[in-house]
Amino acid sequence: VQLVESGGGLVQPGGSLRLSCAASGFTFRLYDMRWYRQAPGKERELVAIITSSGDRDYADSVKGRFTISRDNAKNTMYLRMNSLKPEDTAVYYCYGFVAWGRGTQVTVSS
Repeated sequence: VQLVESGGGLVQPGGSLRLSCAASGFTFRLYDMRWYRQAPGKERELVAIITSSGDRDYADSVKGRFTISRDNAKNTMYLRMNSLKPEDTAVYYCYGFVAWGRGTQVTVSS
């Protein structure tokens, strides 16, 4: 089982990024998938979840700015992040089945 995140980087406040999480080793379409993030000195927090049937939910702090999606044909999950704020700076992790990815750094700074 492997999850690999990509798409992080440095972006100015108000900017956008799209994160990807490529999954392998399990039947991706059958499982709920999640994005988490962890900022320096803080606990890891749930950002968004997409169920196997496509239902979605978000942390209050990102509602209306972030969109989670999945492409079961590509075994990939996405997180579109718009209107980014400095407080969105964190390492973003994907989680699914029983596995965590290694994370991708998102830094929002001018």
